[in-house]
Amino acid sequence: MKKVILLGAVVGLVVLYFVLGLNQFLTFDQLSAQHEKFNTWLAAHPILVPSAFFALYVVVTALSLPGATIMTLAAGALFGLWQGLLLASFASSIGATLAFLVARFVLRDTVQQRFGDKLSAVNRGIERDGPFYLFTLRLIPIFPFFMINLAMGLTRLKAWTFYWISQVGMFAGTLVYVNAGTQLATIESMGDIFSLRLLLSFILLGLFPWFALAAVRGLQRRRVYRRWRRPRRFDRNLIVIGAGAGGLVSAYIAATVKASVTLVEANKMGGDCLNYGCVPSKALIKSAKAAQQMRDAERYGLEKTEPKVNFPAVMARIQEIITAIEPNDSVERYTGLGVDVVKGYARFVDPWTVDIALNDGGTQRLTARSIVIAAGAAPTVPPLPGLDEVGYVTSDTLWQRFADRDESPARLLVLGGGPIGCELAQSFSRLGTAVTLVEMGARLLASEDPEVSEHVAQALRADGVQVYTAFKALRCELHGDEKRLIAEHQGNEHTFIFDDLLVAVGRQARLSGYGLEALGIPVERTVSTNAYLETLYPNIYAVGDVAGPYQLTHAAAHMAWYAAVNALFGQVKRFKVDYSVIPRVTFTDPEVARVGVSETEAREKGLDIEVTRYELAGLDRAIVDSATQGFIKVMTPRNKDRILGVTIVGADAGELLAEFVLAMRHGLGLNKILGTIHSYPTMGEANKYVAGEWRRAHKPEKLLRWVERYHRWRRR
Repeated sequence: MKKVILLGAVVGLVVLYFVLGLNQFLTFDQLSAQHEKFNTWLAAHPILVPSAFFALYVVVTALSLPGATIMTLAAGALFGLWQGLLLASFASSIGATLAFLVARFVLRDTVQQRFGDKLSAVNRGIERDGPFYLFTLRLIPIFPFFMINLAMGLTRLKAWTFYWISQVGMFAGTLVYVNAGTQLATIESMGDIFSLRLLLSFILLGLFPWFALAAVRGLQRRRVYRRWRRPRRFDRNLIVIGAGAGGLVSAYIAATVKASVTLVEANKMGGDCLNYGCVPSKALIKSAKAAQQMRDAERYGLEKTEPKVNFPAVMARIQEIITAIEPNDSVERYTGLGVDVVKGYARFVDPWTVDIALNDGGTQRLTARSIVIAAGAAPTVPPLPGLDEVGYVTSDTLWQRFADRDESPARLLVLGGGPIGCELAQSFSRLGTAVTLVEMGARLLASEDPEVSEHVAQALRADGVQVYTAFKALRCELHGDEKRLIAEHQGNEHTFIFDDLLVAVGRQARLSGYGLEALGIPVERTVSTNAYLETLYPNIYAVGDVAGPYQLTHAAAHMAWYAAVNALFGQVKRFKVDYSVIPRVTFTDPEVARVGVSETEAREKGLDIEVTRYELAGLDRAIVDSATQGFIKVMTPRNKDRILGVTIVGADAGELLAEFVLAMRHGLGLNKILGTIHSYPTMGEANKYVAGEWRRAHKPEKLLRWVERYHRWRRR
């Protein structure tokens, strides 16, 4: 009841403020018009008038009413610099604290009880760094002050801490505004507007946020680096740890702009993608697809045949392809570009220094002004009882473990129904292996729409994969030579027998082994970074899988541009990383490609969308190629030609997606795609046809009725 009464009183005062028209008095025009009368009152009542102004300022701030800025200017105009500063500074802080206390009393308990789990990280952050966050917001008003007052009231920040931080943090800004107000009070003619003092006051008003931002950055740097001694000079401009996609691009950019850069890699150049991921898996997929086409030869008027799989030759071809691509990522190429490539393990000594344990023995210590962490990720291995006893491979190790085999695995169990699990399960099944896929979730490819998951599940089953979803792996068992996985489904245990086990339940960032702990850089599932890809230390950046949020080769390369440019030129201009248009493809058959939001994500976010759909069964080229399975689905805001997301299921989906990625990146809508000539007959025409479906749904009916009348008149 007390909360209801207090909330009612606050709402009543706000309503009364507007009903009585008191907001009309808090304008610059009123300030100028009443200036002489106010001076008379002030002379007659030198204590009462400042007190009344102080009380009004407190009320306006406490009730979060518009007009606090005008009152700060008025304090300078009416009372002069020092008295005005005294009144405005304390009144604003007291009023802000009252608003803080009201929000805390009325709302905090309810909000914490309802959203406590989601706010736990916020509460920990406020407990650890709340005063500094508040001081930063007060110094640089990213959000309106009244929002800060109310938001902080919902946290566990102490009221006294809130008050004195607000008092100190708002002082500099209040001084600038009060000083500007003293100059406004001197305007009596047009000539006064161009007075030097007034112009300087407004220049200061405009420059203050920049000075404040620089001051905050300086404070942050001093706070972060206070326990470290910065080198007097640096050996390099940039050190890059890891030679995967993110590391290679970072080093390439640095060398291109003539910076001194060292690239440290302990294992193979090219990282996971070249050696264990994208390249070998796509080579395997191609071989498996060729085998399947032999089985499906009747579709094309040919005699079908069961392929004779030469498994050693398949694996040898994969290694040949890796070898063919290796020169693009080799030590020799990057050395030729001007990169100092060092083979070894790097470990942080301090924010500017790394010790490198060289692969050929010895150590090397290097310093750099900036460092990029591009350590990548490794397959996640669940703590499954008995897993080591039965043995397993991951997407990283299967290429070496299977390289010397005479035949493909007889019975392969794939644990995990994400992109990697689905791609490899289908490929091995097409190569003659009896494949069983076990997924803990309710469906495959959980990040995609349910209908996409179903398309992929049907395709895998059609290729002979036994798909089991909603089966939770419990343990592995070894009975003689027989290997078993025990999984739970709807309360019952089920047994799966296998010869080989592929663990494909995801990948986790490499967070240990190179000294993050010693520096105190926060890590959870990934290295924590800000919008500029800076870690806790502004000179240390993280890109790719180690930083997230996307474990994609092209995302790592995309992030690397921002990290390298910010690291080398951040003192002049910094760029926030842009994740708005990140495509991704799952290379099953049919392929699954997506950019932007899916339909499911859009619905969950409450977006008011339209879904435009085109079935590939109606496309001439798809019919010619007997590849009619799949669709294109485009999400747009209702009645607006702006692409929010695209999902494609079908042959060459990854290639078809590129046009939509380009359109979204440059703000082009479906009308532009519809107006683009597409060669006939190609799969790319599907993009034009889905745009045509959207245009048909938005045809101008009223205009067309007038056009119909026009044509009727022309026939007379």
